[in-house]
Amino acid sequence: MSKKEPIQLNERVYLIDCYDMGVPERTGTYVINEQELTIVETGPSPSVKHVKDGLQTLGFSLDQVKYIIVTHIHLDHAGGVGLLLQDCPNAQVIVHARGARHLADPARLIAGAKAVYGDKFSELFDPILPISEDRLLIKGEGDTLKIGSACTLEFLDTPGHAKHHFSIYDPVSNGLFTGDTVGVRYSQLIRDGVQLYLPSTSPNQFDPEAMQHAIDRMLAMKLDAIYYGHYGMTAEPEQALRQVSEWLTVFMEEAQTVVAEEGGPELLAESLLKRVKNYLKEQGVADDHKEMEIIKLDMEVSAMGIVDYFSKLQIK
Repeated sequence: MSKKEPIQLNERVYLIDCYDMGVPERTGTYVINEQELTIVETGPSPSVKHVKDGLQTLGFSLDQVKYIIVTHIHLDHAGGVGLLLQDCPNAQVIVHARGARHLADPARLIAGAKAVYGDKFSELFDPILPISEDRLLIKGEGDTLKIGSACTLEFLDTPGHAKHHFSIYDPVSNGLFTGDTVGVRYSQLIRDGVQLYLPSTSPNQFDPEAMQHAIDRMLAMKLDAIYYGHYGMTAEPEQALRQVSEWLTVFMEEAQTVVAEEGGPELLAESLLKRVKNYLKEQGVADDHKEMEIIKLDMEVSAMGIVDYFSKLQIK
């Protein structure tokens, strides 16, 4: 795999490709170049080598890193934070209150991932290292973090994808680091001129009402940029947010039909993939586009989360 240089998104924010699952432009680490050097997301542990290389390419040493922020604790975003922290002696990890205990003791995270990924777990995620509580800094709704004389980040509680999820507002760029709450940006399609932003509705804390509330809240903020966990930045937040909202409605409509027919996540995943392929076909995108494999995987995971949501409704 050829080394990819970090991308400069604006005067002070850079994006390092984390190559999650060995796939380019799947997950990324954002570097905010302020007096207190701050990074957002680490990816899983196999991505940490790419984060380190990217920081070195940008001219930063690991002991300059002051804050490592994880939007939520899913392993593709935060699995590598313990490993990276070993080599960042001056850094603290910023995490949502609901996620902090799982970073301190990742046993349940590991067990849950092993149940889903089985034999692939080690290849995708090892090692997942605990973080001592004195290096964890909890932030929540309305909390702030000063990282420069002219930059104080603000934290927004943004459940919908997960209850342990916050987003981070950067006033200098009028931008928001949104993790997975308002969906996935399919950068390889966008580079080909086709806009695609889909919700990420993975198990087991998906909540469509909370997700829509987060979308509406961000629309009201009149942002100039959104920085996605998957992957990259859009300078057209309103268009992206409106599209992900429309797809969230589609996902839930398809799910209601499948659930009414007592179908499971496999059937829903097929149904969602068909809707997305039809949309892309209308935009002139062939079924064998290189992004389609990732979209298929995302629909499988999203379908599991939606079916899980409906099963919990029935229990209530």
